[in-house]
Amino acid sequence: MLHTSCLEISTSAYFQNIEFIRSRIGTGPTISSVVKGNAYGHGIAQMVPIAEKAGIHHFSTFSSDEAWEVLESSSQKNEIMIMGMLHPEEIPDLIRNGIQFYAFDFERLEHAIETAKTLGLKAQIHVEVETGFHRTGFEWADRKKLLEILQNNESALELKGLCTHYAGAESAQNHIRIRSQIGRFKEFHEFFTENQIQFERFHTACSAATLLFPESHMDLVRVGITGYGFWPTRETFHLLKDQLPLENRNPLKRLLTWKTQIMSLKKVESGEFVGYGKSFQASQDMTLAILPVGYSHGYGRNLSNNGKVLISGQYCPVIGTVNMNAVAVDVSHLAKTSPGDEVILIGYQGENEITVASFAETSDLINYEMLTRLPAQIPRKIRD
Repeated sequence: MLHTSCLEISTSAYFQNIEFIRSRIGTGPTISSVVKGNAYGHGIAQMVPIAEKAGIHHFSTFSSDEAWEVLESSSQKNEIMIMGMLHPEEIPDLIRNGIQFYAFDFERLEHAIETAKTLGLKAQIHVEVETGFHRTGFEWADRKKLLEILQNNESALELKGLCTHYAGAESAQNHIRIRSQIGRFKEFHEFFTENQIQFERFHTACSAATLLFPESHMDLVRVGITGYGFWPTRETFHLLKDQLPLENRNPLKRLLTWKTQIMSLKKVESGEFVGYGKSFQASQDMTLAILPVGYSHGYGRNLSNNGKVLISGQYCPVIGTVNMNAVAVDVSHLAKTSPGDEVILIGYQGENEITVASFAETSDLINYEMLTRLPAQIPRKIRD
C-alpha cells in the first residue's frame, strides 16, 4: 500500500544522541527510553529495535497500551515501566508478564498487593512520591501509612524504584522549585532508608534534568525528547551551551525526516484567490505545487500562508489555507518541477532544512506537540 507521505527514522542519529547523553551521566545510571506518545511520534514499533541496538533495555511508557506495544516490539529482554494510566483489570496480566508500573496512590498500591497475593507472584512497582509537581504521587504526610503497607507486604511487592517528577526543569525560572523538589525527594529517600525499606533504583530525571541537574541522575534517567534529537526547550540549550565543546555546539541529531511528493501543478493568474476563502490573493502569475498532505496528516492549519517546504533544495512557501488532505506551495521560482518530485516537510534537502520548531514561532512545546500529532498511519521507514 502506498501512502501520501512517509517518515524516515535515522538509526545513526539515535546512536549519536545516546552517546551524548551517556557522556553527560557517566557509566553508572541506566538510561530509560521514554516512548510515550508513540515514541514522540517516531513510532514505538520502530524505535524499540533501534534502542535495543543502541544498548537500551529499559523503556518508559505513560499507559498500559504503550507498554504492551513495547513488549510486542521487543526482541530482547527489556524492562518496561508504566508511569501513568493502567486499567485495574490489567494488573494480573501486567504482573504475570513482569511489566513494572508506578504506584502513586493507595488504591492502586492495595489493588496491586491483593492481585499479587492471589497470583502468588510479586508486583513490580515504582513508588512515586509527591515533591512539588502536584499531579501524582504519595504526599509527605502519608509517608508513615505508606511505610506500614510496604513493611507488611514484602512478600507481594518487588520495589523496583522510588521516583518523582520535576515541575519544569527545562526553564531557569523553575529551578528554585526544582531544587526544592530534589530536597524533598532526599527526605523521602532518607525516611525509607532509615526504616529499612530497600528500593532497587532511585530515579527522578527527565531529559531536561538529565542535562542540567547532575544530582538528579541517581540510578536511572528517563530520557524522552532528547533521545530523539531535540532540546527540551531552546532555553535548555542556552543554559547548557557553554559546557559543550566548541567543535560540536549542537551534539543532538534529529532522527526524523518527513517526506511527500508533488501531486499536481497549477497555474494561477495575478488577482486570483487560492483555495478556500480569500486568505491568499496572487499578486502576480504563479505556479503552485499541490501536496497530498494536510491537517489530517499532522500538517497543521497554523501553517496556512506561513509554512515552508523544501523542493529541489529550495524553500517554497505555503499558499492559502492548509486543507484536511492537501496544501499548495509556491514553486514559481524553481527552474523545473514535475508531479512526483520529492518534497521535504521536515528535514534536510541539499544545504537547507525545515525544522520542527519552524512549524510555529513561539510555543516552547511545539517540538512535543508537533511530533506527537503525527498520525500513526504514516509509515515509518528505518535508515542508517
